[in-house]
Amino acid sequence: MKLLRYGPAGQEKPGLLDAEGRIRDLSGAVPDIAGEALTPAGIARLKAIDPATLPVVTGNPRLGPCVTGTGKFVCIGLNYSDHAAETGATAPTEPVLFLKTPDTVVGPYDEVLVPRKSVKTDWEVELGVVIGRTARYLDTHADALACVAGYVLSHDVSEREFQIERGGTWDKGKNCETFNPLGPYLVPAEDVGDPQDLGLRLWVNGELKQDSSTKNMIFPVAEVIRYLSQFMVLRPGDLINTGTPAGVALGQPDPKPYLRPGDVVELEIDGLGRQRQTFGAA
Repeated sequence: MKLLRYGPAGQEKPGLLDAEGRIRDLSGAVPDIAGEALTPAGIARLKAIDPATLPVVTGNPRLGPCVTGTGKFVCIGLNYSDHAAETGATAPTEPVLFLKTPDTVVGPYDEVLVPRKSVKTDWEVELGVVIGRTARYLDTHADALACVAGYVLSHDVSEREFQIERGGTWDKGKNCETFNPLGPYLVPAEDVGDPQDLGLRLWVNGELKQDSSTKNMIFPVAEVIRYLSQFMVLRPGDLINTGTPAGVALGQPDPKPYLRPGDVVELEIDGLGRQRQTFGAA
């Protein structure tokens, strides 16, 4: 099952992608891909629906972010050893945490804006995790994985000067407008299988920049969720970005090929679809 949201920005409706690649309207069955719909019971109800009974959406509607109602958007930095090495950082002994605001999230094909005065806008393909049940002080990795509603393709766009050179925390370089395309769809956890065996790739203007696997994470998905639950409560609809592998602009030789208006970025994760964004000027 592939759950999505379609329609103009701010007016998206819930849907799913059927076996023939057609969008089916879910608005008669669920208010949105959020909250209760992402709990184990909610996912089970959606999986029980025969897609053939749902209306086909005609035309070529915009795809919005595949989930909404996110309360917490937590990200993990330096979670691939090759990425830590290319940026000159020491591999962490505990997960590095930072937050993005939910309003950075846009659709998978929406325009991404290079911020005003930006000189170091960078790309990062990431596995996104959507929480489906409350996670609080979890003890085991099995408990952690039981809290996953599903997985998504996420683009953690970053502005490295804002992030690293302007003082304070990383948040300034992570929360610029449009800085997290999400989707095209959410795939329930049971349909994905092992989240540590997914290939992920990213291209800039047709040139392959990142090509890795989630098996190379320092802290796997289960440990990330277990760890986070010791410090904060995660609830249905919350989103976690799990880090990016090597190949970002920050790790390239000088002059580093940071993104400029007009650049096109494409990215994909096995089984979770593909994104394409053209970058514009804020």
